[in-house]
Amino acid sequence: MKTSKTILIGLVMYLTILPCAWTHESSTESSVVLPRPEAPFAGKIGLTYKDSEAVKPKLKIPQNFGIEDAPNILIVLIDDCGFGQMGTFGGAIHTPTLDRVADNGLRYTRFHTTALCSPTRAALLCGRNHHSVASGVIGEAGTGFPGYSGIIPASAATFAEVLREYGYMNAWFGKNHNVPDWETSIVGPFDRWSSGLGFDYFYGFVGGDTDQFHPALVENKKRIEPPETNEDGSPYHFTTDIADHAIRMMRSSKAVAPQRPFFVYFATGATHAPHQVPESWIDKFKGQFDDGWDKYREKTFARQKKLGVVPEDAKLTPRPESLPAWDSLPEEERKVYARMMEVFAAFTAHTDHEAGRIIDAIEEMGELDNTLIFYIAGDNGSSAEGGLNGLLNEMTFFNAIPEPLEMKLASLKTLGSDKHYNHFPAAWAWAMDTPFQWTKQIASHFGGTRNGMAISWPKRIKAHGEIRDQFHHVIDIAPTILEAVGVEMPAQFNGVAQKPIEGVSMMYTFDDADAKDRRTLQYFEMLGNQGIYHDGWMASAIRGIPWYSEPEPGDLLNMPWELYHIDEDFTQANDLAKENPEKLAELVKFFFAEAARYNVLPLDDRKTERLNVANRPSLTAGRKTFTYPNLLRLPEGAAPDLKHRSHTITAKVIVPEGGANGMLITQGGRFAGYGLYVLNGKLVYDYNLVGVDQYTVKSTETIPTGEVTLKAVYKTDADKPFAGADVSLFIDDKQVGRGRVEKSIPNRVTLDETLDIGFDTGTPVAEGYKMPFRFAGKLSGVTIELD
Repeated sequence: MKTSKTILIGLVMYLTILPCAWTHESSTESSVVLPRPEAPFAGKIGLTYKDSEAVKPKLKIPQNFGIEDAPNILIVLIDDCGFGQMGTFGGAIHTPTLDRVADNGLRYTRFHTTALCSPTRAALLCGRNHHSVASGVIGEAGTGFPGYSGIIPASAATFAEVLREYGYMNAWFGKNHNVPDWETSIVGPFDRWSSGLGFDYFYGFVGGDTDQFHPALVENKKRIEPPETNEDGSPYHFTTDIADHAIRMMRSSKAVAPQRPFFVYFATGATHAPHQVPESWIDKFKGQFDDGWDKYREKTFARQKKLGVVPEDAKLTPRPESLPAWDSLPEEERKVYARMMEVFAAFTAHTDHEAGRIIDAIEEMGELDNTLIFYIAGDNGSSAEGGLNGLLNEMTFFNAIPEPLEMKLASLKTLGSDKHYNHFPAAWAWAMDTPFQWTKQIASHFGGTRNGMAISWPKRIKAHGEIRDQFHHVIDIAPTILEAVGVEMPAQFNGVAQKPIEGVSMMYTFDDADAKDRRTLQYFEMLGNQGIYHDGWMASAIRGIPWYSEPEPGDLLNMPWELYHIDEDFTQANDLAKENPEKLAELVKFFFAEAARYNVLPLDDRKTERLNVANRPSLTAGRKTFTYPNLLRLPEGAAPDLKHRSHTITAKVIVPEGGANGMLITQGGRFAGYGLYVLNGKLVYDYNLVGVDQYTVKSTETIPTGEVTLKAVYKTDADKPFAGADVSLFIDDKQVGRGRVEKSIPNRVTLDETLDIGFDTGTPVAEGYKMPFRFAGKLSGVTIELD
């Protein structure tokens, strides 16, 4: 069905017939104002304390707000996880912790997300649709429209902010991908860091993903380096580290203030790329995926039916035409791809294990009975961003640079280690999303939006191991928690009038498996992909295939819509668009009405183009000269953009007798970046082209002692992506070296590493020095000048 003529009608319906369909929102209005106005003093003030009566302040705990026996809350949110990935929902990867939560409570089979990371996370915390909270896409691709700026508005307070006002101790561990790119530096502002979103403590990373062995760690607002080992002395891994911190925080909180319930938000970086995990976990899965993705889907589908998470009459959707059949692949490719899946399975199992340690600790504390646990297996479907051939380095995908098969074959033994930023092929992501069509990014189909979830709360949920199939969305988590605690979202927070909650509480499902759905209407949109659910029907329009960088040219207002009766077609296998055009036309009108209501417009299907920094505020725009002090760290969103631009880097140093090695400036690291440093008395410029090529320029002369000016001049061939460049090195204005960067990084240098002055954090840009490679002389600062 084509849609260009339906838009005006849809917008009219927004003002006319649709309000009667919006039954999923509460019709009652809150009168609560938070923080509460100060109460008048109820004691007595005399001339001295002897003729006065004091009033002792009350502790900020739920009991003093009339809330008895408030539950602790734990949210476990797994990253980039498909419906058919976890064993609890039929996947081949055993996940005993998710099993435990489901067996101790409820398993939800029709729970939905937004199809992308930060939009889902914003919707979860705020209880409003992702466009309503300006998170229609990841912040790194934000634009200057209300639904897409990446700035969660003050009119959409998080449920964590509300809980904090009632005495909860809130702590967040893992991924915060809700900070606008330009606000991630040491100068903030910090409104959308964890503290601004309602949390007392944060330990994790700020961004889309991070190296699991060398994470871009932040504690509260301070960037720190990870310890060398986990608390038990084992080799460091990020998921283990955040579990260690979560356990310590819960125990400390209950030891110091047992009256205060805790809310722990455990948002892992796993199973998002890079797929990095201790080798001992990988060994457990050796040979288990040699049959390939087609067989995986068939076997998983059978298990899903046996478990009852998929109806008996459901159909397994076919493989997309652009994905290869496993049996059609050459043996060497199958060998690589099977190994990539072994690593991913280990990553999944390890993550579930670490979540289990947290629940074990809650039980050991005697708090499990009154802890409300949400284990959400994915902020979207599994990720196909590894492309058709999988990746040793995710940065090659974001920069459209191919990786030779020979590199992958040579890396089989080290895959999953800190030597790689790896990601499996798109067809494995499709398999992880069994039984549905498509993957992450595709909001029009359940492969991108349907995620397994389990809820337990022994004190309140008496059902054990039961299935719930009511249609729900991630915006329903916040009102569920508020109802469970016994509070409501305020009408005003911090002096700002609040948008209504757009989710609906799921508590009505706790005791009644047959309860009628209370969510009857829900739109979906991501990167131009469009979907609308209403009363058991779903209309879907796919715009772009996720394993390709950009969609084919097309008309967002003239999309080929599909129609599914999902009450009878669980997997979206039977397109009824031709048989029932009237129903499809009705749903498409609903979509555009919802789009108008929730800031979805203007529709936008651009991918790479929206990553352009010119679309967003910038700390560096219009500046030509940047002088940075020693030991500064800056994320890419706050650093000058040097990609395919001529520039000069100058460092004024004092070199002691005997020389001084060390980093002067670097951005990125092992998986992409550049560095200017001193090694063995020589000035060195290294350019790492996403691990595919390395260009090194070294001075022909030794750097003298005393005050010295060191300089690198980068002269690009053209101001366009991939352009090569001449690089010249100077010591006190004398040219001492020259070389070429044959091809440059076009889009993004790094997803998590920083620009560092005077040392190197994260991973090295070249393998010839030892971290943190702090400059051993005196560095007064580094100046970058753009030509």
